[in-house]
Amino acid sequence: MQMSILWYVAIIIFSGILCGRLVKLIKLPNVTGYLIAGLIIGPCCLKLVPKDIVEHLGIISEVALGFIAFSIGSEFKLSYLKKIGIAPIIIAVFEALAAVLLVFLGLVAIGQDVSFSLVLAAIAAATAPAATIMVVNQYKAKGPVTSTLLTVVAVDDAIALMAFGICVAIAGMITGKSDTSFLSSIIKPVIEIVGALGVGALLGILMQIPLRFFKKPGNRLSIVIGTLFLGIAIAELTGFSSLLLCMALGGVFVNLSHESNEVMQVSEAITPPIYLMFFVVSGAELDVTILASIGLIGIIYLLFRVAGKIGGATLGALIMKSEKKVVQYLGFTLLPQAGVAIGLSLVATTVVPEYGATIRAVILCATLIYELVGPVIVKIALKKAGEIR
Repeated sequence: MQMSILWYVAIIIFSGILCGRLVKLIKLPNVTGYLIAGLIIGPCCLKLVPKDIVEHLGIISEVALGFIAFSIGSEFKLSYLKKIGIAPIIIAVFEALAAVLLVFLGLVAIGQDVSFSLVLAAIAAATAPAATIMVVNQYKAKGPVTSTLLTVVAVDDAIALMAFGICVAIAGMITGKSDTSFLSSIIKPVIEIVGALGVGALLGILMQIPLRFFKKPGNRLSIVIGTLFLGIAIAELTGFSSLLLCMALGGVFVNLSHESNEVMQVSEAITPPIYLMFFVVSGAELDVTILASIGLIGIIYLLFRVAGKIGGATLGALIMKSEKKVVQYLGFTLLPQAGVAIGLSLVATTVVPEYGATIRAVILCATLIYELVGPVIVKIALKKAGEIR
């Protein structure tokens, strides 16, 4: 008998609630419980949610990431940006590029092909904001580390796209498989970033118009959801980053609207079950069986990316003379990696197809480990910084 997809959605929700509560008993973040729930009920373990159903639930991930990006963007009020200055941007550049450089050097040191090392190292720049933001929201973290973190993870996506575009262009020239010039390979990610920010800004301006005429919370929630869905659809159609687009939407909206606080409260009322489903589905997508295939290349990627993120963030914070606890703990909050990295790994296989299977295996294994361990490390770092009470 073919079960309704709502049957599986119900299993996802209740398993997430149960595991979220269980991990609280051992003082772990909810997001870790959600990911574990997905692993247990997914195709890898109990198979309560089959693989084909997991694939059909991709829209949950798109919607959740849209809301998360919108929430991050809403933190970028001009008064806040003037206060913190360019420090988070400089830190983001250092932590992203340090991860790329260290992974590249580590792979070359063990004798790997230069073009392969470049492409795989380029993916190391990407950081997944979703798990980090969930931990921040759950524990209501506040302070300089949290404030800097929110800006860094927002900027990180743009830097990762740029770094990946440059590295892929160089690798394509080395292998002779690139059909485009080096300049056009660099310009393409720039166009994607500027396009995403421009469309997001335009939607942030336009969203204010209906909100002036509709004051009831239900109507306002419908307007926010409709605008976010429109933004995500445009991103899919144009190839722009939906994360950057929705961040720009949120950032422009909060700076232009006098009622942004009320609207954000309304939109946040609907997000808990969406985030829960997103992380349970993400857990169901993880495949623990591939851990055996990670090898020395995977170990280099895992360890050297961590060293690059922590070392780069520390160096950037020192150069910008950030507070002591930002220098000490920010790098540890930047370890999670997921959706963007997996997407880039698919693109990477077209540049070095002979290494496609290896790149996919390494990134999927890294995602599994970073997503399960990352939120716990984020919580510990923020607690050590005194920003979780």
